[in-house]
Amino acid sequence: MNTTRSYRKFGAAVALGTSVALLAACSSESSADATTETSPAQINSTATPRLAVSYDGGVVILDAATLETVDDVTGIDGFTRLNPAGDGRHVLVSGSAAFSALDVGTWTEGSQFYTSTPALTDVKFGATAPGHVVRHDGKTVLFDDGTGLVQTFESAALLDGRKPETVDYTTPEAHHGVAVELSNGSLLTTVGNEDERTGVVVLDEDRKEIARNEQCPGVHGEAVAANETVVVGCEDGVLIYRDGAITKVQSPDAYGRIGNQAGDEDSTILLGDYKVDPDAELERPTRVSLIDTATNQLSLVDLGTSYTFRSLGRGPAGEAIVLGTDGALHVIDVNTKAVTKTISVVDAWEESVEWQEPRPALFVQDGTAYVSDPAKDAIHAVDLATGTISATGELDHTPNELTGVTG
Repeated sequence: MNTTRSYRKFGAAVALGTSVALLAACSSESSADATTETSPAQINSTATPRLAVSYDGGVVILDAATLETVDDVTGIDGFTRLNPAGDGRHVLVSGSAAFSALDVGTWTEGSQFYTSTPALTDVKFGATAPGHVVRHDGKTVLFDDGTGLVQTFESAALLDGRKPETVDYTTPEAHHGVAVELSNGSLLTTVGNEDERTGVVVLDEDRKEIARNEQCPGVHGEAVAANETVVVGCEDGVLIYRDGAITKVQSPDAYGRIGNQAGDEDSTILLGDYKVDPDAELERPTRVSLIDTATNQLSLVDLGTSYTFRSLGRGPAGEAIVLGTDGALHVIDVNTKAVTKTISVVDAWEESVEWQEPRPALFVQDGTAYVSDPAKDAIHAVDLATGTISATGELDHTPNELTGVTG
């Protein structure tokens, strides 16, 4: 394990929330003390959720309640992906050669709530082509598409600013894949190579194979449902893994591709996208899929508008939420399969053919749906209970990726 302090020196803390006192330096080995060595941390009366918004050249950190800018972390070159690290404090920035930990500057220790100035840390997980980041059961799993290297670490171990010890596994062949570690230590990974992806394999805690299914052409994406059920998408349906068995659920169309999913670990039903044209340069689907992992049934819901891979989310009660190109949030009751609410947020837009290009993105946290608005360099917070926009933040950059941490 790397025990070197990893935070760069940065300036005075940004005061957010109700300030109680500045954290004084002391000798105990807590994550608050690790921050105190380089930047004053501030004690607050409650947790302070924050958002991370990428743009060409950096990441803007926003207060999740007010959408005011906390800091602008610059010097991040090239197209990057953002994913919560799983500890409530850090975001993993996927660049050209590593998953790098960005300290968003908000966290909780016991009953104490802290904030500090955000900064890109020196904690890096090497990867030639950083891909999916999966969080489940207190573990964070990283997948390197360039080598097939899977790195797993305890999510909370990242809190103190040191690089956590990882448990590594390398797939037999490199591919654009994903992996998730389950509570019993078993590891589910995709199967594929640079030419094709065919299914999944499940390995026990000693990494011996216990289940395999290669009836999943174009396997992509992952989500976890209730009862620790894992679902991955195929070009003709999904694979469902639960209790040592893998089940194939067929799409109603010969080509019915599900490549992105949004799960809720308290719900047996997953939300997925749904595409039917294998020859399209860019298909703009209007239907989404709902996969019931308890009954192994797949249902389709037509929204009457298209959406993108950044459009899927889940609400606090397990409702499915889809951001349409009509500029509205479409809220779906996953049990009745009906759209129960439509909330207008941004102007209508059209998806770019280049997937890296900015387009409105959805991120849901604590009953609020955050929607980026690249056309106006803004971000909106939508109260899902009332269906109203509760805040709008103006940005100095055009937003691209959007995520957040709870603090």
